[in-house]
Amino acid sequence: MGVFLLGTTMDILIVEIINAPFAVLLLAWLLIHILKQCRGGGGDLHRRAHEAVKKQPTMLFTIVTVLSNIVISILYLGFGFYQYWDLGIVTSKSVFLSVTWILATVVVCYSRNRFLGENNRWPIVVILWWIFCSIFCSLSVSIHFITRFSSIELPYSWPEANFADFPSLPLSILLCRNALTFRCSSNKTQDDLDTPLLQEEHGSSFRDSACYRNAGFWSKLTFRWLNPLFSSGRMGKLELSHVPSVPASETAEFASSLLEDSFGKEKNETSNLPKAIANAVWKSLAINGVFAGANTIASYMGPLLITYFVNFLSENHDDSGYLHGLVLAFIFFFSKTVESLTQRHWYFGAQRIGVRVRAALSALVYKKSLSVKFPGSSKGKIINMINVDVERIGDFCWNIHGVWLLPFQVFLALVILYRNLGAAPSIAALSSTILVMVSNTPLASNQQRLHSRIMEAKDSRIKATSETLKNMRVLKLYSWEQTFLKKLLELRETERIWLRRYLYTSSAIAFLFWASPTLVSAITFGVCIILKTPLTTGTVLSALATFRILQEPIYNLPELISMIAQTKVSIDRIQDFLREKDQKKQIPRQTSAASDIAIEINSGEYAWEKNDQNSTKPAIKITKNMKIMKLCKVAVCGSVGSGKSSLLHSIIGEIPRISGAGIKVHGTKAYVPQSAWIQTRTVRDNVLFGKDMNKGFYAEVLEGCALNPDIEQWSDGDLTVVGERGVNLSGGQKQRIQLARAVYSNSDVYILDDPFSAVDAHTATHLFKKCLMQLLSKKTVIYATHQLEFLEAADLVLVMKDSMIVQSGTYKDLIADPTGELVGQMVAHRRSLNQVNPPQEDNSSTRVPSQLNQIEVTEEKFEEPNSTDRFPERTQEEVSETGRVKWSVYSTFITSAYKGALVPIILLCQVLFQGLQMGSNYWIAWATEENHKVTGEKLIGIFILLSCGSSIFILGRAVFLATIAVETAQRLFLGMISSVFRANISFFDATPSSRILSRSSTDQSTVDTDIPYRLAGLAFALIQLLSIIILMSQVAWQVFPIFLVILGISIWYQAYYITTARELARMVGIRKAPILHHFSESIAGAATIRCFNQEERFLTRNLSLIDDYSRIVFHNSGTTEWLCMRINFLFNLGFFLVLIILVNLPKSAINPSKLLLPLLASEPPS
Repeated sequence: MGVFLLGTTMDILIVEIINAPFAVLLLAWLLIHILKQCRGGGGDLHRRAHEAVKKQPTMLFTIVTVLSNIVISILYLGFGFYQYWDLGIVTSKSVFLSVTWILATVVVCYSRNRFLGENNRWPIVVILWWIFCSIFCSLSVSIHFITRFSSIELPYSWPEANFADFPSLPLSILLCRNALTFRCSSNKTQDDLDTPLLQEEHGSSFRDSACYRNAGFWSKLTFRWLNPLFSSGRMGKLELSHVPSVPASETAEFASSLLEDSFGKEKNETSNLPKAIANAVWKSLAINGVFAGANTIASYMGPLLITYFVNFLSENHDDSGYLHGLVLAFIFFFSKTVESLTQRHWYFGAQRIGVRVRAALSALVYKKSLSVKFPGSSKGKIINMINVDVERIGDFCWNIHGVWLLPFQVFLALVILYRNLGAAPSIAALSSTILVMVSNTPLASNQQRLHSRIMEAKDSRIKATSETLKNMRVLKLYSWEQTFLKKLLELRETERIWLRRYLYTSSAIAFLFWASPTLVSAITFGVCIILKTPLTTGTVLSALATFRILQEPIYNLPELISMIAQTKVSIDRIQDFLREKDQKKQIPRQTSAASDIAIEINSGEYAWEKNDQNSTKPAIKITKNMKIMKLCKVAVCGSVGSGKSSLLHSIIGEIPRISGAGIKVHGTKAYVPQSAWIQTRTVRDNVLFGKDMNKGFYAEVLEGCALNPDIEQWSDGDLTVVGERGVNLSGGQKQRIQLARAVYSNSDVYILDDPFSAVDAHTATHLFKKCLMQLLSKKTVIYATHQLEFLEAADLVLVMKDSMIVQSGTYKDLIADPTGELVGQMVAHRRSLNQVNPPQEDNSSTRVPSQLNQIEVTEEKFEEPNSTDRFPERTQEEVSETGRVKWSVYSTFITSAYKGALVPIILLCQVLFQGLQMGSNYWIAWATEENHKVTGEKLIGIFILLSCGSSIFILGRAVFLATIAVETAQRLFLGMISSVFRANISFFDATPSSRILSRSSTDQSTVDTDIPYRLAGLAFALIQLLSIIILMSQVAWQVFPIFLVILGISIWYQAYYITTARELARMVGIRKAPILHHFSESIAGAATIRCFNQEERFLTRNLSLIDDYSRIVFHNSGTTEWLCMRINFLFNLGFFLVLIILVNLPKSAINPSKLLLPLLASEPPS
């Protein structure tokens, strides 16, 4: 500071010449290290390996540092050329700064490639140079503003700040920060070298450090907590284990328990699900509402400030007036930054609430479906609750604040219009806005009606597709593929008709969306002209920006009303299901050790329709009490439809009791249903069913259930994965696996529903002797059977007829009664056999078993090779693509409809729309200037003409895009469904039908209504960006280099983001299917799960699947906000620099009517 106090011109030379030693030091450092490299490359291999390990975590800081040095070098070098070209002088400051920054850039690039990993820091000479430049630029810029905007005279002179110093100041400060941050991150990386290469998934340091809940305030504000995830995504393919878990508040267990507590306070008909959801998430909703309100206020700051800024540029002002312009520019920048931050956290917070609500409702519906033993809702309806209703309620969290934001937005717009134009034009704007909203409502209602028709047609198509996939083996056998394919195509054609009408209606809504500002503007400005309200450039531009923001509430009102109605329907469906009363779980009675009672059967009536208490014929009627003792073998027999299965269901509590005391079972139960229920897991997992492995007992169970011959034939043995619903197993194999599951459970009471029906007589005899009579010899067993030869070994035989127990007793006692029901059934059975195999001799009783045995042996020999041939080695897991989406995919999609002939027409419509839109804004801004005498009629007439032309082109764009969307979706569907029907049967054995249905439903819906508009939106955004850059360059060419720099950094950010975001987007679809599959599988086997007391284990599995899906959705939305925040900040910063340049330019160099037109072009919502 002593140099500054001298106040001589020599001080200036001393400050400028300080640059020279830095240039010499940088050059010396560079030469020394180059000479060292030439003399020997010892340790180079180790250094490169060390660098490879350290390179990835510091990639961001390194690239930013190199780019900042390059940009500053170009700025000073360009300014030096500018001085020489225009002024013909060369200053020492320009020379030294240019040379020193170029040398610093070379040193940085060299250090990055050679010595960065070894030294863990940048060279000290470069760091000192960055610090010196930061201080020097700070002083230069500060003194520039002090001397320009005040009358203070400094006692010393200082080099005047030039054009390059202003952008160099934030970049040099960023370099100093990166140097410190990089060194800290390098030290962390050094510690990572000591960690083991192989870590357990749940104990990885990555997941701990990257977790959202461990992030600080600044990290959460800027989404920096996602940086480790991006680093992992760039290092290799992103897997589920790389994605951190969701915060505790978003876990399915926490969210469901909170919602269940809130909903369960009043377990009656008055339980209110919307109120329970609000109580569970009200804090997050309130915080999210604050962000939404702040974002709305900040978004209206731009239109409010436009008038002041245009007036400032239009007036003559002295040097002190520049401070006012800089303050306006800073307020612009601050408001846009606040708008970006609040919008990003508003959207991310809404996504978090949606994740929490989806997880909670999914878990509650799943838990309820396991606890309600005889629900009034069908299986398909329950699955639709998860697939449709829960998703719809979660999506409503995005729009829930629209209920109060919409009138608030209209109110703010009216305030701005009243301030600029007065009361009458504001009332006219409000009236026209209401008119447009009312006009949009019928279209939105029609769109909703068409959407309902599309969903109905889609439901019919998906139902037919599901039935076709489940019976594909039969279709292949009878060569019925083409017949059923034709039926599916007819259903798709009906869906396509409604889809076409829906998209064309959407085109009309899009036309109204873009035409609404024209109508509102024309009416408002017309009222101003009639009332002779003065129109200036500032008020016109402010009003136009306000009208553009009003587009959003105009467009969102009908959609919001429709979404509220749809959400209410979904909430009512789930609420009615959750209100269903749970069946009280039977608690085994704790009897004394001396008690030998296993089952107490009391008289009563049971009916499947529990509300039909006046039914004359219940499903099962028990007329007398009986007790089944422990270790007894009870056989239940009877003709088809006599009520055997209903009796067993009543014992395990699966049929509602309408009268009587009920049935009590003492001890644990195991159940084997008549229709086999097999999980899509390994054979071993199906047998163990959550139990720990006991190898000795496990081997005995496999032997007793005759599974060893099958296991030996499968390549993976008992680790072979069973296909969906056991589709690749024979009926006998499925029956034996579920019998083994029951035996391995080691329960007290076994209920077997016709366990021998799906196997041949030889195998049935083996199962009866080895399984029932040996492994279950110390157990109580109740088994229903048609094979009368297995009745003799039973301790008690129950004979069923007309849903009643008509006989009970030992086998010998029952056959001793010639008029009894059992004897009658045996005679009828013998008569049926004689009709099939008429006896040729008198000893028919001895010949029938012989003939039967021959048939059984033939069936056994026929079954084995069949089951072996059709069993795949392993069910194929779904594998997602990696890396970039191939250009051929985009090319196929674009050229599917009419070979891409309509694409150039759509792009031309967008270009003309953009040009006419900007032209209409420029015309009305130019015509309202004082020096242009334009009549009111001409002003409004040309404005309406240009605006209507732009709206017509937007209508053409929407119609052509809808035509392409329908045709492309149809062609892709035809290709997909044809490929599925041409596939071999092994494909269906190895691929779950839920995966194919997901492609045919969810993915096809995305192709129908989403992907075409996303691709088109990308092209339209690029056209809009180019138009903005061209217009800004016309206003002030000096901003063009700034746009190039910002555009380059934005492209780098997007390239850095896309590798991780692409994998997360792929995992979102993959992780949704297991939830639906597990849900459907659990509902199908709910009776078995309840009987084995496995509800808790299945619920835990469901919570885990929900959490896996939630963490993908959570981080996928977070990465989107991470990118948007940075891109928005870059462009806000660029716009701020543009405003500073415009403030410093002379009045004659700019045209206020052109000034903020780029802001208007980028203002409307996408």
